[in-house]
Amino acid sequence: MERRKLGNTGLELTVIGFGAWAIGGGNWRFGWGPQDDREAVDAIRRALDLGVNWVDTAAVYGLGHSEELVARALSGRRDQVLIATKCSLIWNDRGEISSSLARESVRRECEASLRRLQTDHVDLYQIHWPNDEPRIEEGWEELGRLIDEGKVRYGGVSNFNVNQMKRAQAVRPIASLQPPYSMIRREVEGASLAYCAAHGIGVVAYSPMQSGLLTGSFDRARLADGDWRLRDPEFLEPALGATLELVEQLRPIAAGHAKSVAELAIAWVLRRPEVTSAIVGARRPSQIEQTVGAAGWVLSAEELAVIDRLLEQRARRIPERATRFRK
Repeated sequence: MERRKLGNTGLELTVIGFGAWAIGGGNWRFGWGPQDDREAVDAIRRALDLGVNWVDTAAVYGLGHSEELVARALSGRRDQVLIATKCSLIWNDRGEISSSLARESVRRECEASLRRLQTDHVDLYQIHWPNDEPRIEEGWEELGRLIDEGKVRYGGVSNFNVNQMKRAQAVRPIASLQPPYSMIRREVEGASLAYCAAHGIGVVAYSPMQSGLLTGSFDRARLADGDWRLRDPEFLEPALGATLELVEQLRPIAAGHAKSVAELAIAWVLRRPEVTSAIVGARRPSQIEQTVGAAGWVLSAEELAVIDRLLEQRARRIPERATRFRK
């Protein structure tokens, strides 16, 4: 599988990374419903067998459970895989989530993640959300100390805007930005991608299939009780109908290459030279098998023009953008 250098770092990531958000299960506010742990472990291992060389998780996914499953899946293969995880979202004994970038909290989170992941270092440690905005510099400084101590190889940020990146960059260079990016979530194409390109910051895009909407097989009726997507405006009308119509319009383009709509959605995100890798979630082996074909697929200028027109048509069907939920 093709690899791209992550910004100014020494890391080379496959253009598809395994996203471990959904495998955390349904025992927290942004869970995806019940998850079979064995299938989750098998999905990660299948991704590695297919050439994927990195896994993205976070402490808060499943309130630690996702990291534990990653450790199980990578047992005996740690030296073959790059691990990315995140800090700043913390929880209490009742599972209530809050944010902290206090230096002692960042250190405590990192050490807990290392224990759950059963490793002595993580390759990419990211501030998950900049919600504790007054302490961005404090948290980033502490992450830098973890790098100096060898517990972290590189530091990145997730869901930061340009001004927030500038604040962190003034303290210590940023290795990567992890933003949401898909055909129907394109805000990063504004100032953020340009800033990253200008400063040698890699981009690892999450939710390229818009949390399942752009797979070509989405069925809202199959969402389990408690699935966070039931509360997301993108999964409600009028946005839902507009997106599902878009999927049907995209299907012939994908079929012309013997590809799935999911692979088309991922390849579209990877078309941007600023994007190092797309984070692709999977809850069972068959799902990752149906998406890795996006790697190496270059869409033609004519196909991209058609997709642009279809996206404009979809946008006209939605009167105004709803407030987004955060992962």
